[in-house]
Amino acid sequence: MKLIIVDDHRVVRQGISTLLRSMMPGLEIVEVETGQAAIAAWAEHRPDLMLLDMGLPDISGLEVARRIRQRWRGAGILFFTMHDELPMVKQALEVGGMGFVSKNCAPEELAEAVKRVAAGEPYIEHPIATRVAMNQERPVDHRLRDMTQREMEVLLMYARGEDIQGIASRLCVSSKTVSNHLAMLKGKLQVNSSVELIHLAVDAGLVRYGQLAERPRA
Repeated sequence: MKLIIVDDHRVVRQGISTLLRSMMPGLEIVEVETGQAAIAAWAEHRPDLMLLDMGLPDISGLEVARRIRQRWRGAGILFFTMHDELPMVKQALEVGGMGFVSKNCAPEELAEAVKRVAAGEPYIEHPIATRVAMNQERPVDHRLRDMTQREMEVLLMYARGEDIQGIASRLCVSSKTVSNHLAMLKGKLQVNSSVELIHLAVDAGLVRYGQLAERPRA
């Protein structure tokens, strides 16, 4: 089996690689740290599975999955991330993810998820699957429930400090389109400023303060 691990932390990538190789002898692993590198690696290696983090330094895992699935419809993508908010799970599945596990899952469950998704079967970590089935959302989630994939993408990039022109460049859209998305987001999420938008993203667990490069002006 061939696997691509996409995570911007080298220690995390190497730790996962060591863990999975110990549990799955013969596993071939390619490690990359950015979204663009992930897409290029898929084109080059055509793996059985991609283990994909949500928060990457260039484009997010959501956009990586969307672009890969557009070109390779049968691609097996397993999201492996700290973000387990139900809106994020929903977005991950809508862009083509076949599985979703958190970085807090047991090693045995991660290995099982890898095997199942590589075999073409869907897999969601058990506690998350239960919350999805029962629609148990955390208090801040109701404001994120109706966001589109593109709105979530813009929010993630903006909250991490990307400016409007940078977001437009990464998503291949105009700056005006990004500005419109942000204006609509403020209305949909019931916030009045850029700072409140960032705080909402942090409160929802979509980004952490340590990830914020520069706060946009209010």
